[in-house]
Amino acid sequence: MSTRYIFITGGVVSSLGKGLASAALGALLQARGYKVRLRKLDPYLNVDPGTMSPYQHGECYVTDDGAETDLDLGHYERFTGVPARQTDNVTTGRIYSDIIAKERRGDYLGGTVQVIPHVTDAIREFVVSDLTDEDFVLCEIGGTVGDIEGLPFLEAIRQLGNELGRERTCYIHVTLLPFIGAAGELKTKPTQHSVKELLSVGIQPDILLCRAERPIPEGERRKIALFCNVKESRVIPALDVDTIYDVPNTYHAEGLDIELLRYFKALPEGDEEKVDLSTWEDITQRIRQPEGRVRIAVVGKYTVLLDAYKSLAEALTHGGIANNVKVELQWVDSEIFETEDPTPHLDGVHAILVPGGFGERGAEGKIKAVTFARERKVPYFGICFGMQMAVIEAARSLAGIDKAGSTEFGPCAEPIVGLLTEWVRGNVRETRAEGGDMGGTMRLGAYPCMLGEGSRVREIYDVAEISERHRHRYEVNIAYKERLEATGMVFSGMSPDGVLPEIVELPDHPWFVGVQFHPELKSKPFAPHPLFASFVAAALQQSRLV
Repeated sequence: MSTRYIFITGGVVSSLGKGLASAALGALLQARGYKVRLRKLDPYLNVDPGTMSPYQHGECYVTDDGAETDLDLGHYERFTGVPARQTDNVTTGRIYSDIIAKERRGDYLGGTVQVIPHVTDAIREFVVSDLTDEDFVLCEIGGTVGDIEGLPFLEAIRQLGNELGRERTCYIHVTLLPFIGAAGELKTKPTQHSVKELLSVGIQPDILLCRAERPIPEGERRKIALFCNVKESRVIPALDVDTIYDVPNTYHAEGLDIELLRYFKALPEGDEEKVDLSTWEDITQRIRQPEGRVRIAVVGKYTVLLDAYKSLAEALTHGGIANNVKVELQWVDSEIFETEDPTPHLDGVHAILVPGGFGERGAEGKIKAVTFARERKVPYFGICFGMQMAVIEAARSLAGIDKAGSTEFGPCAEPIVGLLTEWVRGNVRETRAEGGDMGGTMRLGAYPCMLGEGSRVREIYDVAEISERHRHRYEVNIAYKERLEATGMVFSGMSPDGVLPEIVELPDHPWFVGVQFHPELKSKPFAPHPLFASFVAAALQQSRLV
């Protein structure tokens, strides 16, 4: 079977859940035995989201091969388990950057460089490149139909539909049916206008995925089908659910996978229910029927926008699934602790997690959270910046290094954490200079780590060597290792060359682990990350003591 392409667009408003829809559909196709690949086209002019504030675009997701990508790629991985790559996310900025570089080299032989065909050709090439034997490629187009910046992407996928033929391409449009309380009705007009907008650029949607707060009456589905030139059976309700991990089940119940395969003439008669959703049924049952509850405080600096910690929140949910408990998250702004006692905010929580972040704002508040967790014997998990703050706290409180700090905040007398200027990736030595470009210059992607014999993390992972994803510019200074180990802190994970500290822990504490990497990026509901499973188990144990 030749690879078939499914293009997912969105209309009416943003944040309708195109990424979740793509991920859930990918999971449904996998449940029928197909091999899938998921990709995201982002219309913004940034080369990647690496230099964007989390407040602008939510979490920056990192792949094994070091790409800084859109957070939707996290959804793709969590639902399908297919590792995302550099070639699975592209932005207008990267497309234009590559084209302008070619123009400067003279690659276009004196020709005029234009949006059509040069930009659209580059987008088309991205969509169909770096594939092996995938049965389906699901390609999500970011933004909302009608946005000026999205037009080249829509034109590119229109051209692909003509080139590959409708037997190999399908257009799914995610739209909104708002409920007007005063009228007591779901309104179809926004969907009609959104489809009309899509038609104006030459794309007729084949399936409509209609987001709504309540069931869509049959009469409204018929009306949408009539005005939007779509079969009524392909007007699929996408109602709100209590957990995102029920989306594959509900989409199947509404017939999304069935209609898609019928469209491609790939569903033999009688095979409608030949789909194995047992994994998703088990996951949703565990979420809905937990045997206990734990309360975990997340002390961060981007807590106003929870999408900034999307993978983290999901990984904690996965830890709950592993322990059959509900994880209740208490989001705490670390800046509060810089002027207030953390006790009223943290008293009674069963565990504390300090996540990654950049910059000095809120750093001292995070250090106070570390002190609270260490002294009160509350399970503590520090991730990236959270590990660095844990090491600085130990240096100040346990090793007597009063001026311990990080050069990320400026020059300091005792640089416990310093700028990473060079490191080895595979067989290549990479270097960075202070004051150089910000974008794409961190230690990014998967790196190996050796776990110390007899350590807590060695017991948790049950292997001697692991590989985890990084995204940071500063490292714990190895020069302070001996002085810190003299206080009881154990450097239980190191880079293979023994130069870069990757994991620290306190053995005389119920559960105190700091990691330089981002384990949340590799956690999945059907395969919870061992660190999160162990951390939630420690929180459960703590809940029985409180």
